[in-house]
Amino acid sequence: MWEQVGTSFVHLYYQHFDASRVQLSALYMDASCLTWEGQQFQGKTAIMEKLMSLPFQKIQHSITSQDHQPAPDNSILSMVVGQLKVDNDPVMGFHQLFVLKNISDNWVCTNDIFRLALYNFA
Repeated sequence: MWEQVGTSFVHLYYQHFDASRVQLSALYMDASCLTWEGQQFQGKTAIMEKLMSLPFQKIQHSITSQDHQPAPDNSILSMVVGQLKVDNDPVMGFHQLFVLKNISDNWVCTNDIFRLALYNFA
């Protein structure tokens, strides 16, 4: 069950992120936390302000792999690895971790951690 829920959530999340970020609001709750490149945001309002303020016009995610596990308290842990293309910038790798929780028969994201996969080989 957790594989199906996790996979469905990931598909919906990136579909909304790429097409209309404002729709991501339905996937978070007031107690949700986001860490975006080391910056922390708590609550749906703060999370949406961050996501809506990202400085690009167009984005496209491509998922390389995703893994899902059952977690305590009937939650699901989902790890996503992929690539993203922003405007005319080069393709970049990313990692994203979600904790999903069923609240009133709706799966929402309680925790979200995002990092670009940037490496300095110098």
